[in-house]
Amino acid sequence: MRIIAGEMRGRQLKAVEGMQTRPTSDKVKGAIFNVLGNKVLDARVLDLFAGTGNLAIEALSRGCREAVMVEKSLAAHQVIRENLERVGVTHKAKLLLMDAFKYLNRHPHEVFDLIFLDPPYRQELVLKIILSLKEYSFLTPTGVIIAETAKDETLNEDIYPYEIRKTSEYGDTKVWYLQKTDV
Repeated sequence: MRIIAGEMRGRQLKAVEGMQTRPTSDKVKGAIFNVLGNKVLDARVLDLFAGTGNLAIEALSRGCREAVMVEKSLAAHQVIRENLERVGVTHKAKLLLMDAFKYLNRHPHEVFDLIFLDPPYRQELVLKIILSLKEYSFLTPTGVIIAETAKDETLNEDIYPYEIRKTSEYGDTKVWYLQKTDV
């Protein structure tokens, strides 16, 4: 796993040992950032279920202003800390050891330009997080939620004020791009 573009391009990131954490592949990560384009520049990023920090660190490499990373696994949290130190961006990152839902409940006034959601597959966690995000205004008016699920998962409940703007599939992974409906 490596940073694929930006000022830290080519730098290797450490993975979490075992099968509990499934980092976003370089192919999927590259596709996500191609879709986002310049939205990353000077963005404030939230990475829930941060895993290895792969997505947030890629955003930092590509010019985002700040990344908040939330991870409840102690082992993954330690790997993220090592990755942030390895690439020298600890000053631009806030790393929290906590559950994603607790973070949302404790920080209802935080606002982000990009929100990455890459939870364990097939547990309907993306839908549950989106329903939690609806309660407060976590997303800027032109912000984007980028969610990864298994390809057979759906977002079949009312997710208003968000709407699905694009989906893409890569192997067993489906990537969803959501924005507020009035954008």
